[in-house]
Amino acid sequence: MKVLIPGALRSYTESGETEAAGATLAAVFADLERQYSGIRFRIVDEQDRIRRHIRIFVNGDQVYDLAHPLDARDDVVIVQALSGG
Repeated sequence: MKVLIPGALRSYTESGETEAAGATLAAVFADLERQYSGIRFRIVDEQDRIRRHIRIFVNGDQVYDLAHPLDARDDVVIVQALSGG
């Protein structure tokens, strides 16, 4: 499936878009990790939860659970929240 990568993580993928496979969001992140070593840690914390500053959208809907089921035709968008003053 198509995965859109935020600018802050493009140092891993060298592109704003990539392909990954998996039946769940967790499996897609594992596939991304296989392709781009170190990227999963920037998205998922040590307790296997999506990091607080990361938002994940599947087909336009925000997803909070790594067990969320996916279809090969789904579009996954990773968004990194901006902060500062």
